[in-house]
Amino acid sequence: MGAQAGKDLLIKLDMTGSGEFETIAGLRATRLTFNAETVDVTTLESAGGWRELLGGAGIRSASLSGSGVFKDAATDARTRQVFFDGLIPAFQVVVPDFGTLEGPFQISSLEYAGNHDGEATFDMSMASAGAISFTAL
Repeated sequence: MGAQAGKDLLIKLDMTGSGEFETIAGLRATRLTFNAETVDVTTLESAGGWRELLGGAGIRSASLSGSGVFKDAATDARTRQVFFDGLIPAFQVVVPDFGTLEGPFQISSLEYAGNHDGEATFDMSMASAGAISFTAL
């Protein structure tokens, strides 16, 4: 993956529950993180005393955070509804020159801010809440 503009990473939300994804915000900063916990199966008989891990046994997760300005009133309202109702809808994350991730996420943090001489902004964090699929570009 070569150099690219950070604004090209998009977060899309299923607006109606029917698979209709729409970009929810004009993001200025975004971070996508993947995690895989390890399961240590080291014993006294492990070769050379080296740690051994059990492949494919750990819990995998993804987290996503972003900040910016909401695109319009509809996506702002849907995002607030998802947070306050504790919903876990499908999201898509489009990473240019990499692929598209899709799956359920829960919004774990939603923060609004603004200066008297500027636009209102938001910060949002999300955690995966089920299986995430990946489609390479």
